[in-house]
Amino acid sequence: QVQLVESGGGSVPPGGSLRLSCAASGPPYKYQCMGWFRQSPGKEREGVAAMWASTTHYADSVKGRFTISKDNARKTAYLQMNDLKPEDTGVYYCASQDGSCAGGVSFEGQHWGQGTQVTVSS
Repeated sequence: QVQLVESGGGSVPPGGSLRLSCAASGPPYKYQCMGWFRQSPGKEREGVAAMWASTTHYADSVKGRFTISKDNARKTAYLQMNDLKPEDTGVYYCASQDGSCAGGVSFEGQHWGQGTQVTVSS
């Protein structure tokens, strides 16, 4: 059984940075698609970034500002978020599924974390 635990959320002013972490437990990690979704107030959940092996996918709204990475030895995925904007505010969820990230940032996701709040406000 895969379990995902996110950390690293918080409140920052516009232009600030945060790094989210997603620690995974369970079956072998290396061949899983890992990704991040977010749900902003009043909006549907959207895919932000996804990664399988060395292949990455990003939503247009975060390209050039967010970077997804994985540490297979630590079974942890990261989302480095720079130049944060108020519209990046939301609950960020880590998700994973076996195999590649079919669907890119909008992959279906078999396993989900509990979410971590990110607030960007002056």
